[in-house]
Amino acid sequence: MHGLGNDFILLQEAVDTKKDYSALAKKLCDRNTGIGADGILVVLPSQRADVQMRIINSDGSEPDMCGNGVRCFAKYVFEHGLVDDNEFAIETHAGIIRPMLTADNRKVTGIRIDMGEPVLNRSAIPMLGEHDHVVAEEIAVDGRTYTITSLLMGVPHTMIFVDQITEQAVKTLGPKLEKHPLFPEGTNVNFVEVINEREIKVRTWERGAGPTLACGTGACASVMAGILNRRTTSKVTVHLALGDLVVEQAKDGRVYMSGPAEYVFDG
Repeated sequence: MHGLGNDFILLQEAVDTKKDYSALAKKLCDRNTGIGADGILVVLPSQRADVQMRIINSDGSEPDMCGNGVRCFAKYVFEHGLVDDNEFAIETHAGIIRPMLTADNRKVTGIRIDMGEPVLNRSAIPMLGEHDHVVAEEIAVDGRTYTITSLLMGVPHTMIFVDQITEQAVKTLGPKLEKHPLFPEGTNVNFVEVINEREIKVRTWERGAGPTLACGTGACASVMAGILNRRTTSKVTVHLALGDLVVEQAKDGRVYMSGPAEYVFDG
């Protein structure tokens, strides 16, 4: 399946096994010798929610959450009858995620995800340094200084506002920021081009996967960075390479993401 080009292999397990999903992800996600994907999503039973989701990146690492992945996951479990209601709870390493689906005859026509509240505390991202929040903070890379905003949106994200996004910047600066010494667990890197206060363009270098066509948590984090830097309103259309997500921060601080998820093939 894919969410705006961010693609995943879904595996359904009847019981929670102790399989080496890290090794499996490396094997299956290789686009030359495997099936090919940005990561694998494992459907598992849960004792805390209606169903459990694990995600393993193509390099074998396991992030706590994935916005595009959770939309694909929600569509899959609903259409395959693993949940009965169109609002349900998914257990992730980042906590309980609650999708709200619209459907016609058990076919999903719309997906809205309650992504929870962003965490701004520096130590939670985690990022080394002194100030509590990382908003418009300078960081040095290869002798140059960049202005970043970082936060935790299920997984760590770092945003750079640019006049115009270039693929070269994503591929050269992205990996250097991902593994910057200030981020002991690494960070996703989002390049954000503000079109107006209600529209932004985002390209992401994903921790553990490299350049991706879309990143759901990155889109949410980029909107939050826009709000924190007074560049956007609380509801923004995020333009990604293959389509759009709509991200909104409600008055209670929770972030909601709406967007598509599609099947590619099964076997």
